[in-house]
Amino acid sequence: MFTQVLSKWNVVALTLLRIVTGFLFWQHGAQKMFGVLGGRAVEFPQLVWFAGVLEFYGGIAIALGLFTRPVAFVLAGEMACAYFISHFPRGFWPIQNQGERAALFCFIYLLLATTGGGRLELSSLFAKKRS
Repeated sequence: MFTQVLSKWNVVALTLLRIVTGFLFWQHGAQKMFGVLGGRAVEFPQLVWFAGVLEFYGGIAIALGLFTRPVAFVLAGEMACAYFISHFPRGFWPIQNQGERAALFCFIYLLLATTGGGRLELSSLFAKKRS
């Protein structure tokens, strides 16, 4: 009975996960690109600048539900690279190398890439207008 009640909320929970994840993620990009929210701006040719572009614009796209699956797939790859480039060399366990956020974002984006982002996506609104 409890499982049946909760399963009715799957789509709402998935939509909220997408929106909150995107909202949290764009802030990391804003730190890197613009030096706001306690961050430090990074110059253009650095690898971290490209990560900031993906995080800022990708986070906004995810929050709005624009091209959720392909954007989430790219962001999952970015977070996997961030983990192995920046965190893994400092130690094996994410709690020791401070890579928990990169690992969590990676797997949340893998989930969104495989399931989609729920009902309230702007992409689905555009698809309905076409048909």
